[in-house]
Amino acid sequence: MTRILVTGASGCVGQYVSRWLLDHSDAELLLWLRDPAKLTAVPADHPRIRLLVGDLRDTDRFAQELASVNRVIHTATAWGDPERAEQVNVVAVKRMLALLEPSKLEQIIYFSTASVLDRHLRPLPEALAYGTEYIQTKARCLRDLEQHPLASKIVAVFPTLVFGGRVDGTSPFPTSYLTEGLAEVSRWLWLARWLRVDASFHFIHAEDIARICGLLATRPHEPNREPGQGALRRVVMGQPAISVNDTVQTLCRWRGVARTPGIPLWPWLIETLIRVLPIEVNAWDRFSIRQRHFIHDPVTQPERFGGSSHAPDLATVLSDSGLPNRGTPRPARKVNAST
Repeated sequence: MTRILVTGASGCVGQYVSRWLLDHSDAELLLWLRDPAKLTAVPADHPRIRLLVGDLRDTDRFAQELASVNRVIHTATAWGDPERAEQVNVVAVKRMLALLEPSKLEQIIYFSTASVLDRHLRPLPEALAYGTEYIQTKARCLRDLEQHPLASKIVAVFPTLVFGGRVDGTSPFPTSYLTEGLAEVSRWLWLARWLRVDASFHFIHAEDIARICGLLATRPHEPNREPGQGALRRVVMGQPAISVNDTVQTLCRWRGVARTPGIPLWPWLIETLIRVLPIEVNAWDRFSIRQRHFIHDPVTQPERFGGSSHAPDLATVLSDSGLPNRGTPRPARKVNAST
């Protein structure tokens, strides 16, 4: 029986991945997590599940288990605390790889972030130069993995903006930070409806991340054939790009807020507002303002591997999130300029 290790198994993505594997494979699952009480989407007492309870920084505690696995799906990560981010996102990853048994190991699916790649899936120099501690550690780890002896067995996946769970907490899956923020964003639609921004991005639902990872993890691992890449394969996970303006329009329609004539929010205007208003921005924020279009080519959905997307568009994401739908409003009343 195939043995698959899932790290970060109590997180949003970790639970979606674990649930998919439980439902669509016969693999034995080793779920590495810090708090078993947070495991809500899969039964901890299932005969094919074994919990490894501990911090990723205590890797040596599970040396025997690590040496026994055939596949690894590494979703665990850390941010906010620079020291912890370094220990979890870089040091612990290297130690975990060192404890795997190469003769048994077939594949590693390593989770990074799309923020460390440019449009053509090449490492982004700015991520190393002045990204947040999370982005910098992910960029450094990717750089090291490209040269690792196990690189040919690694598929590095780069989620874009991740939705998952429900805003009301009724889903068995944890709510992603992006889904949690939908309610707060909705409260600002009265202002956002007046603005127009030349920017775009990708998003993906955690269920679709799970489908991609599951399809990769339950099929024979193949050498990387992606053009322009080395032994380590890079896969950016996301739906086709959507503009910020279309996003606001969809949210307005969903929440019953009338869209209004727009005021272009040009980069120079944003810079002026930053100087005038008490807004703190760092070097990465300024890069993001200049970049604006966080898009990648190619970008991967489950369809690439013969699956189907759970949430192929933003309207489906909103429906899945449980954000109340207040219907399409009447068009905004036209004001006669002569009155």
